[in-house]
Amino acid sequence: MELRKARLGDASAIAKLEALSFPVSEAASLASIQARIRVFGNHFWLLFSDTGKLLAFANGMVTDCPNLEDCMYEQADLHQETGAWQMIFSLVTHPDYRKQGLAQQCLQAAIEDARVQKRQGVVLTCKDHLISYYENFGMVNEGFAGSTHGDVNWNQMRLKF
Repeated sequence: MELRKARLGDASAIAKLEALSFPVSEAASLASIQARIRVFGNHFWLLFSDTGKLLAFANGMVTDCPNLEDCMYEQADLHQETGAWQMIFSLVTHPDYRKQGLAQQCLQAAIEDARVQKRQGVVLTCKDHLISYYENFGMVNEGFAGSTHGDVNWNQMRLKF
């Protein structure tokens, strides 16, 4: 397996995997993913099989804003490369490869990069049934994030370094 950062040529595979993993109202569009890669492609962690199939990924911008806000999903230009917080927008595994720790590898790579880059920590939002999953990474549930992205109420999870 290969874990690497995103290139613009990866956008279609990322968008397809995102669409397999989220309802239409929550999934990032191809245009949104392309914009993200152009601005912060070095904040994508992609895991490929030995045959080159995208199996899992994590992505998100960096910002000084301490909370993940809905506007960030569609406004890649809000990214601040030297920002304090690594936001995670998506953590996705192909449905055929779930329960193998692949998303975990991507999230751990994101966390490690944030540590190395001396960020204050990592922030993401999740649905209720995923709170315990993210707590396994040391994240703390801060409650309702104020986010209704995709018409869903999201919990904000934070890992402080």
